[in-house]
Amino acid sequence: MKSEWFKDWFNTSEYLNVYRHRNESDAENHIKLILENVKLNPGAKIIDMACGAGRHSIILARKNFNVTAVDLSKNLLSVAKKTAEDENLAINFIQSDIRDFNTDLRFNLILNLFTSFGYFESDEENFSVLQKAYDLLEKDGFFVLDYFNSEYLKNNLIPFSKDEIDDVKILQHRKIENSRCIKKIILQKNDREDEYEESVRMYSKDELTAQLNKIGFDIYKTFGDFFGNEFNYLQSPRLIMICKK
Repeated sequence: MKSEWFKDWFNTSEYLNVYRHRNESDAENHIKLILENVKLNPGAKIIDMACGAGRHSIILARKNFNVTAVDLSKNLLSVAKKTAEDENLAINFIQSDIRDFNTDLRFNLILNLFTSFGYFESDEENFSVLQKAYDLLEKDGFFVLDYFNSEYLKNNLIPFSKDEIDDVKILQHRKIENSRCIKKIILQKNDREDEYEESVRMYSKDELTAQLNKIGFDIYKTFGDFFGNEFNYLQSPRLIMICKK
């Protein structure tokens, strides 16, 4: 496994094509559920940790929240900035590895969405992201972790899929190995073939709850999808944890 696979993969032009199904209406559902369950004052300070192409940050900025958006990928940030500029939205975009990110600001809401957790090799590094969220929150602030449900994934993993977008064939091989979900992504166009990898550590709900509690969070609400359905160990595709400091 390439240890820091995300540095290459998230900077490719094809990344957004592979995940094109994660669209605007998807993000609208995410934000709707969050705002229905987290009470924020007008102009509240929000940080989108691993903001990607900025889908969630853009929606929040439209609602006049004070948004900071952090991501490692220059490519994805450039897409996010372009959208924000086109709509004349004031978002503070910062390029940084979340492990290295620091600020004197404290936030009312911190988001970590679309399985932007578990990328690192050690538990210590992965859990440092949760600690960072705690440290950057105001007292009584909220942290939302949107992650896959490991039990559901184990039972419903699709080992292989094939797709084609704009003359690019996308082959995806998936497996679970050493408590990680590993995906090999092969992009074929003309005579060229590029290969990338994703590798995400699989944590159970109980493991995450224990770690979040240890840091000092209270688990405020838990959902199994972004339609607000109750979490079920075997049937819920997602694990969405709303945590309070």
